[in-house]
Amino acid sequence: MPTRRSVLALLGAAPFAAGCEQTNLPDPIAAWRAPGAGEADPRRYALAHAILAPNPHNMQPWLVDLVGADEIHLSVDQTRLLPATDPPNRQITIGCGAFLELLDLAARQAGYRADMALWPQGEPQPVLDARPVAHIRLTAAPAAPKDPLFAQIIARRTNREPYDMARVPAADALAAVTQAATAPGLFAATSADPAFCAKLRDIVWRGWTREMATPQALKESVDVMRLGKAEIAQYRDGISMDFAMLEPMKALGLISHKTLLDPNSEANKQGAKMWKAMADTAPAFFWIKSAENSRATQIAAGRAYARANLAATAAGLSMHPWSMALQEYPEMADLYAAQQQMLDASAVAPAQMLVRIGYAKVIAPAPRRGLGAHIRA
Repeated sequence: MPTRRSVLALLGAAPFAAGCEQTNLPDPIAAWRAPGAGEADPRRYALAHAILAPNPHNMQPWLVDLVGADEIHLSVDQTRLLPATDPPNRQITIGCGAFLELLDLAARQAGYRADMALWPQGEPQPVLDARPVAHIRLTAAPAAPKDPLFAQIIARRTNREPYDMARVPAADALAAVTQAATAPGLFAATSADPAFCAKLRDIVWRGWTREMATPQALKESVDVMRLGKAEIAQYRDGISMDFAMLEPMKALGLISHKTLLDPNSEANKQGAKMWKAMADTAPAFFWIKSAENSRATQIAAGRAYARANLAATAAGLSMHPWSMALQEYPEMADLYAAQQQMLDASAVAPAQMLVRIGYAKVIAPAPRRGLGAHIRA
């Protein structure tokens, strides 16, 4: 098995191939540049912003039908679920809530009201199915107030960089984030208490290591890892992995989807160090709890999280969800129970989101497949 020293020696001897990039591939972040520009249909304008929503594993599971002159029907792409780590599809549903929140903000910005009927054919249980998530009708409302959070949509990021532990977010900035997530049936909170945050940092790291040690959970993530610029541009979804030495490492066989399936591979050992640095650099946490766990409540939690993320962006703060110990598969059960108890929650009235929050360097946006990939009719 390659050691760190042998890896570095091989990389030092490897030529840098300039021809590894393909120029005929789509721009993976084109959707972030002036979304909705030139769209005459306000639905398409709103949807161009909605597809920039945060969502689990960047699966972008949204399918849309445009009906008549003013309706939008939202469904979930059944091929983009995460059955190993999200067996009840709770996190995917939260991602749909974030989508609907950004759609609503953009519709209002364009002078329309988005009237939404959730789960018009009933809430699917215990997993999502082909039934629609929401029917939306846009109605002209030029005098309706616009939301200042709209301006943060194209600047919002899920930032996985190490955060500045010497710069703890101020109480008023954290309060603004919490206030943005206020909604009936939900409870949003933050903490920068050193002792409590240390406990949270410990359990989120244990959740990460548990997921790495669970073969089906690890494989689900590895299957959607996009290794290098060419794969990122080809797929424009999933978990992007790109750094200075990636292409030489791929050429030498040191990193691949196969090596990433081995928790003991050198690639994963180095990756663990990077993730540990993320876990250790959480000066504060933000979380959302709910009074119950219906699909409608999961949608509300997603909408609240999207607003919190936008409010954090407005305050110059970064956010990064740590969802591992909140995932409901058998191998995570003990950590799930401990995490819920730590946040004064339970399986029936759960913590829906747990997020580290702080200051970090500015990063590029995550890839998006573009509006055309989501519209069926």
